Amino acid sequence: MAAAVDNKAPGNAGTKRRFKLWMMFIVLFMGWAAYTIFGQMQQKNATGVKLTTIQGKIETSTKETEALKRQIERLNDPEYIEQLATKEQGMVKKGEQQIFSD
Repeated sequence: MAAAVDNKAPGNAGTKRRFKLWMMFIVLFMGWAAYTIFGQMQQKNATGVKLTTIQGKIETSTKETEALKRQIERLNDPEYIEQLATKEQGMVKKGEQQIFSD
């Protein structure tokens, strides 16, 4: 019976050693996974901020484009051009006088 006890002790030691190695591998893998996830979360947040900024710029550019399109449409109208010439350049038709107010 003494021999049977001695045989189990070395077997248990090998099993414990393999278990410790396996747990060390698991802990290292989980540490690497946590580090990677944390890094990706930070990168995601930075990318989200950039996305928000770019979307704001796109929205502003779209509004400016629409305003310029309206301005182009107006500039194709002779009456609007006449109004601009009178207001901004002080031009008047023959026989008319411009009235200034202070």
